[in-house]
Amino acid sequence: MLDRLEPQAPDALLALIKLYADDERADKIDLGVGVYRTGQGDTPVFAAIKQAEQRLVEEQESKSYLGPEGDMGFVNALIPHAFGRDGTMGGRLQGMQTPGGTGAVRLAVAVAQRAGVSRIHLGAPSWPNHAQILADVGVEAAMFEHANPDGTANAEAALAAIRGAKEGEAVLLHGCCHNPTGIDYSPEEWDAIADAFAGGAALPILDLAYQGLGHGMEEDAYGLRRVLDAVPEALVAYSCDKNFGMYRDRVGALYALARDAGQIDAIQSNLNALARAAWSMPPDHGGAAVRIVLRDADLTALWLDELETMRERMRRVRQSLADAGTAGAVDLAPLAHQNGLFSVLPVSKEQVERLRTEHAIYMAGSGRINVAGLHGGNIEKFVQALAAVTG
Repeated sequence: MLDRLEPQAPDALLALIKLYADDERADKIDLGVGVYRTGQGDTPVFAAIKQAEQRLVEEQESKSYLGPEGDMGFVNALIPHAFGRDGTMGGRLQGMQTPGGTGAVRLAVAVAQRAGVSRIHLGAPSWPNHAQILADVGVEAAMFEHANPDGTANAEAALAAIRGAKEGEAVLLHGCCHNPTGIDYSPEEWDAIADAFAGGAALPILDLAYQGLGHGMEEDAYGLRRVLDAVPEALVAYSCDKNFGMYRDRVGALYALARDAGQIDAIQSNLNALARAAWSMPPDHGGAAVRIVLRDADLTALWLDELETMRERMRRVRQSLADAGTAGAVDLAPLAHQNGLFSVLPVSKEQVERLRTEHAIYMAGSGRINVAGLHGGNIEKFVQALAAVTG
């Protein structure tokens, strides 16, 4: 029966990784892979995480099963950082650990479908896996335009989607550091979005995968908290893979906000059943390390310092690109006001191909770049190459 399977197109980003690895040019630049890099091109393990992992080696007494909800110490330790000091919302908020932010989004879509959601509105462009997850679960994706041509958010399109959504529909929004555009809503736009959710029928699904990489932990949580303060129910997918550098350990959580505390048990039982059928139980190691960091004031301070270093470096790269003004037909100025790892440049697939073949610059065919792949030693080369292929 396996002979009936049709070959699937390879993941374009994975193919790009191999092409980059095989390129022998010494001045090659990787702007494709979505991980943070230092100015030396490394993706380091946080010092706070290394110390937490050492404690695990010395103190962990068992690797027995935890259950489908995972490490609840980790889940609860995240709450004040993501949701604020009164993050439990009067007992209406409950979470569980997931295999990365991807697992959290998948679980959110699956439980929303079980609750009667058949259509999810999604801003385009979005993280490619969003649409793939919706298709695999069997939920219709209704797209609206996320970005304006000038590099700002199309908040009116999001508001129209929220206000126009009917019973049985949800709207999925990025909490901050939008992937792939880096274009976020302003606080005032989040206020309007929260009010639209409060007055409408749509279920909010918020994907917070990059908290702390934009303007700060508190600033990046503004939209999430504003929406949750305004609505009776919501789903929140959270990832620690980026802001703790735990990419390969797959550290995430899904939180559900219920209309009242009495609904939590029913929601949690459905989440547990869906998780049990999908991955049984999440991997423990990464979540345990994050729990140790968040329960220790000194390690938390160290982690926040490391996160600030990452954030400030990406801000410097963005400002350097913006200071270059234009590169050929590309206006780089909007990048200074965008957030996180990514931005999308208005280049064609043919121009992306020329950047790769003629200049050893590797980026997604969509024009998405990972700004962390740039530093003082290669920004000038990148800007000149961009001018050469778009001028």
